Amino acid sequence: MKDNRNTDNQALYGQYLKATHTLGRIMTLLVLLLLLAAPFAIGLFLEAMPNLGAAAKAFLGVGLVYLVSGIVEYLIYVPMLGAGGSYLAFITGNLINMKIPCAINARDIVGVKSGTPENEIVATLSIAASSLVTILVLALGVALMIPLQPILQSPVLQPAFENVVPALFGAMACKYYRSNRVIALIVLGVMSFLFVFVPSLIGSTSMMVIPSGALAIGLAYLSFRRQRKGREGSK
Repeated sequence: MKDNRNTDNQALYGQYLKATHTLGRIMTLLVLLLLLAAPFAIGLFLEAMPNLGAAAKAFLGVGLVYLVSGIVEYLIYVPMLGAGGSYLAFITGNLINMKIPCAINARDIVGVKSGTPENEIVATLSIAASSLVTILVLALGVALMIPLQPILQSPVLQPAFENVVPALFGAMACKYYRSNRVIALIVLGVMSFLFVFVPSLIGSTSMMVIPSGALAIGLAYLSFRRQRKGREGSK
């Protein structure tokens, strides 16, 4: 009876993934078309079409820089978010400072693991809730932009706005640093050394995820091998 139930659940989950990929691909293509159509629609309306040659050169200059970052983000975030969460997150944006922290926090609260059907559902629901809240906050922000402008432009609050993202990720990182302080301190020390003595790398923080992640994975692997040898030796 239990095996039949598991088989039914797997079949339903497979149908869910198939429908998610179908809808996700359609919506992603639709969003891309709308994003690309916007400047041309504005150009037609204002009778000032953009110079396609100049736009292509500018795009290549910027696109090549973010190509590696885009690939890395895809490889890192998709296993964390699952299919539904990934489509929602990449379509709505704000992955680093909104969607990823929300999904990780929800996953930790529920106690599910990455790559499981449970994580797929939790990540999708959390990112959907985050997207709805973001839309609501943006709508309120647009409506209250003029009345709150003197407060938002106050010099007293500017340092706070400039440190929102570091504060957010610092609070999140503290939890993971505590789980393995040695690896965290080594990676943090190496990256801090590089950023201090090579300031130009500050503008390429997304690309620096590759060497920092590789260093963390390498150190974790060495630590795992050492612990395994220790256990085998104790036997």
